[in-house]
Amino acid sequence: MSFSACQNRADSNVTKNYNSSTDSILTFIDESKSSELSIQEKLNLLQKATLLTANLSNDSLRAKCFSKISLGYYKLSDSIQFRKTNNQALQASIIAKDSIVMAESHWDLGNFFRQYAVKDSAYYHFAAAQKHFNSLGNSLSSGKMLYNMAVIQGDIKDYTGSEINTFKAIALLKPLEKYEQLYKCYNNLGALYNSLEEYNKALEYHQIALDYLKKFDDENAEFIIINNIGDTYLNQQEYVAASRYFQKVLEADNYKEQDPITYSKALSNHARTRLHLKDTVGISDSFSKSLQIQDSINDIVGLSLTNYYMAEYAVAKKDTNAAIAYAKKSNSLAKRSTNNKRVLESLKLISKLDTKNAPQYVQEYIRLNDSLQKEERQIRNKFARIEFETDQFIEQNQLLARQKQLWLGVAVGLFFLAIAIVSIISLRKKNQKLKFDQQQQESNLEIFNLMLSQKEKFLEGKHEEQKRVSEELHDGILGQMLGIRLVLSGLNNKSGETSTKQRAEYLKKLQDVEEEVRTISHELNHAAYQKIHNFIYSVEDLLKSIENSSQVHCNLEFTTDLEWDRLNSEVKINIYRILQEALQNCIKHALAKNIKVTLDGNDRDILVRVEDDGVGYKVKNEKKGIGLKNITSRVRKMNGTVDIKSKIGKGTTLMVNIPYANNMMPTDLIQKSTNKEL
Repeated sequence: MSFSACQNRADSNVTKNYNSSTDSILTFIDESKSSELSIQEKLNLLQKATLLTANLSNDSLRAKCFSKISLGYYKLSDSIQFRKTNNQALQASIIAKDSIVMAESHWDLGNFFRQYAVKDSAYYHFAAAQKHFNSLGNSLSSGKMLYNMAVIQGDIKDYTGSEINTFKAIALLKPLEKYEQLYKCYNNLGALYNSLEEYNKALEYHQIALDYLKKFDDENAEFIIINNIGDTYLNQQEYVAASRYFQKVLEADNYKEQDPITYSKALSNHARTRLHLKDTVGISDSFSKSLQIQDSINDIVGLSLTNYYMAEYAVAKKDTNAAIAYAKKSNSLAKRSTNNKRVLESLKLISKLDTKNAPQYVQEYIRLNDSLQKEERQIRNKFARIEFETDQFIEQNQLLARQKQLWLGVAVGLFFLAIAIVSIISLRKKNQKLKFDQQQQESNLEIFNLMLSQKEKFLEGKHEEQKRVSEELHDGILGQMLGIRLVLSGLNNKSGETSTKQRAEYLKKLQDVEEEVRTISHELNHAAYQKIHNFIYSVEDLLKSIENSSQVHCNLEFTTDLEWDRLNSEVKINIYRILQEALQNCIKHALAKNIKVTLDGNDRDILVRVEDDGVGYKVKNEKKGIGLKNITSRVRKMNGTVDIKSKIGKGTTLMVNIPYANNMMPTDLIQKSTNKEL
């Protein structure tokens, strides 16, 4: 192939939002590119970057950093470290599902294997990279990979496959107006048709390549393609035209220093052209000069070609021994450079010149030609399998990607459905809570009204009792005292035994009146001492309603030492609700026959105790129902505590302890309330 296809990728894989550790890695990589450092110093920097990258926890970052490091090792020709870090980049990119790093890692491997002439491996990695770039929609990189694949196919004489992939690359690159890449593609087509001996097509595509070349500045590339055009004319036996193009290369200023490979090749080609034109003056010097340049730069391919041309020149001079020597040297150099085309050409020439050993060389030629054809067929088949397997791989990846998208869609749908369900449940709970709070308020209002009703009944009873006492005092005691006063007034003016007896009798009646007054006073004092108020009446009514609605006997015990009406309204309502809930549980769940309610307290605590003789339960194992939760909530509002003791078959005891001091109404408020009621 007349045009080198080796092209390293640009390190375009830029990652944002690096952390400090990654910044250090990038710094080491950038410093390793400095032209002022020795190769060993550059390798040391890359080694530091490698150690830091291995400790990164983020798979995507690790993949990107290893990709940059492997490219650095590749450029420094450290094949061992390149293969190692390239493999690490590939593995990390597979875990991270980073198609960009996968593609670039395959690209680097393709360049690596092409450099070592492992064509099937190079083709495989270029094909893998192309599929990844294509799936990413990266037309430029995809086109570059197709071009690289086409060049390798041309090397193994798979001209049809090379032509197809080159045209595919052109189709991707033309809309992007990538003139340099288009120049290379058309130059490759020219080289292909030159090998197929379709010289007019070859010249047509070389000219198109030259037109694209003019759209970007690359003087070296211009002389490469001019040399290729001259080579096409040479093969076409258009020696005058060929000589004209080779002469352009040789007359370029300083081109020998800029591109010695192309210059020495043009020098050999020009000398061969002059040989065909019978212009042999100075040909030997041209060949010698070309060999000297190629030897100085170790251009094995060029040395093989020039020695072959010198063998032809020796044949023209009828110097058979020299021709055989040059042909054998060309053969040896062609084998070193794995240039099978030149090996076959030199064997063919030797077999014609060395008639004594001709059968041996012919046999070698036939064996090598058959072997190469078989190998080329195998490689072409392998390339076809690589294409097929890579397509399958990409299809599987695309299928997995679609499945991933499907599952992601399902997951998102389920997520929003879950949010909707949670929202609905939350709204229902809020509505239930609002309804519950509303019911609680209504119930609290009912209890408050009940307590007011009880207070009104108590005041009514109090007024009736006052009226009764007033009537007793007025109609009974006051009447008796008035009669005794009148009789005693009449007896004051009398004397005698009869009057004395009468006075004694009426004095005895005064004593009876005194005793009656004392009795009434004691009764009133006893009622006041008991301090029975409307809250206790409300609890008694609650117990009576429970007894009337069920077959349960309820008993109330309460202390008279505590001023129950001094409890603030909220506490009384909460205690009433607690009792109501507890009694309902005794009837509904405990199946009790007897319930004892105790209201007790002292200057520190208020104690509410509800005992039943029901079935009982295991307190630790039993989950709290709504009733017990409500009781606990009410007690917590009053800064109190709840304790439940129960055994199966031995009933249940609920004990509520409420702080006394913080839940009392001030005495003056009680007094004002009482005065207002009166």
